[in-house]
Amino acid sequence: MFRSFLTVSSGTLASRLLGFVRDSAIAALLGAGPVADAFLAAFQLVNVVRRLLSEGGLNAALVPAWLKARDAGGMDAATAFAGRVLGTVSAAVIAAALVIGVLMPLVIAAIAPGFVGRDTLQFAVDDARLMLPYLAFAGPVTVMMALLSAQGRFALTAFSPLLFNIALISVMAVLLVRQQEPAQAALVMAATIGAAGFLQLSMLALRGARLASPLRVSFDPDMRGFLGRAIPGMVASSAPQWLMVAGAVIASTSPSAVSWLYFANRLLELPLGIVGVAMGTVLIPEMTRAVRSGESSAIAHAESRALELAVGLALPATLGLMVLSEPTVRMLFEHGAFTARDSAATAQALIWLTLALPAHVLVKALSPAFFAREDTLTPLLATLKAIVVAIATAFLLGQIFGASGIAAGIALGAWSNALALIRKGAATFGFSIDADARRRLPRILAAALAMGALLWLAEGGLPSAGSHGFAQAASLLVLIAAGIAGYGLFLQLFGVTGWREAVNAVRQRRPA
Repeated sequence: MFRSFLTVSSGTLASRLLGFVRDSAIAALLGAGPVADAFLAAFQLVNVVRRLLSEGGLNAALVPAWLKARDAGGMDAATAFAGRVLGTVSAAVIAAALVIGVLMPLVIAAIAPGFVGRDTLQFAVDDARLMLPYLAFAGPVTVMMALLSAQGRFALTAFSPLLFNIALISVMAVLLVRQQEPAQAALVMAATIGAAGFLQLSMLALRGARLASPLRVSFDPDMRGFLGRAIPGMVASSAPQWLMVAGAVIASTSPSAVSWLYFANRLLELPLGIVGVAMGTVLIPEMTRAVRSGESSAIAHAESRALELAVGLALPATLGLMVLSEPTVRMLFEHGAFTARDSAATAQALIWLTLALPAHVLVKALSPAFFAREDTLTPLLATLKAIVVAIATAFLLGQIFGASGIAAGIALGAWSNALALIRKGAATFGFSIDADARRRLPRILAAALAMGALLWLAEGGLPSAGSHGFAQAASLLVLIAAGIAGYGLFLQLFGVTGWREAVNAVRQRRPA
């Protein structure tokens, strides 16, 4: 499981790092004004729908159903079932994209009511319509990625999303050289997003077309049962994005707040992507096999290792982002039209938003225990409750503290989600944590706190905001590298794990 987790995490890390390059270019091209707010609101809409399908969401229903079909009728039955899923999901997504395109003014007004009556609304509608073709490709892409994951083939699934960022960065590089006017640049970037999905689909089709054959659109009882489980699972797996949409709805009434929250969330998504996407991709097949085997030791092992990985990566990332929020935002985004004022506001929002990271990762680690038992309703209800909590608290806190208060409301919504899953899981089937996990988890916490304390002491030695950009960046990168190395050293000193043990885990392959 660790080997597969590392494969997916590596691909996600590469994609997220390219995403920072992409967002830095967006900040330089558009700044944080009305054009940026419109583009980012449209992009967030497309991003939520994309992640509704991908990043482990469809795995929640497709992997258990595919394994059941294979066990009952062999690979031919599983391939035929996959063909019906691919045809049906593709047709549904294309139809949905057409409907959303027609109703786009109403959709944007619903997710950003503060844009109504301003030019920002029309900017957002135009951008979102140009982005919509991406969704037509996202359906088949996601099905093929889930099928590859079900068979333990994670490399292509992990690295194919790189094409999206590569295409967008290439276009933005040209726009920056030409010093394109922001409104026109936003339209060109939106059209590029619309076409980028075709690149990813083409790459996956070369390897995954034989996994789903023949293609059919079907709504037979098996397919209706699958969709009945898939739709709640996809919504539940996209909880972080839904919470950000809830925050954007509140933030749309305040100038630049949508942009500040978006850029803060982009930093949060680096560790969340590395851990969360890998959890959704790797842990669901692992948990499904364990649950179907009926062996309590296998279930306990999968749940324990997942919790250790989640806590071991989320805690140091949380503390690191909180301590280094302002210098990190300055390094990545304070260029061109993005000002020092924008950096300060984004950094403050990031501090509060980062409090949601441990909760998001816990949800990613706990949800597969429900998905493996073909229960997608419980995570859905927990997500809906979290959205209500986030909207209510973000509205109240946003009135007092602005964008930072909205970020705090999003964090409270995330913790509501995690706590609901913990209570329900403990009451129904009970989470199985083995002795190794009970020994390691407190030591992981101690190692993370020690690393956070060292970063806090060292952060004061970073160059001031007025220093040369290269000096700031180099000093920050050295400090981040030292924090990672120090955390690894503390893990070894506290007896959690060592270098040799980690290398051996990577080298191990799953038995045939």
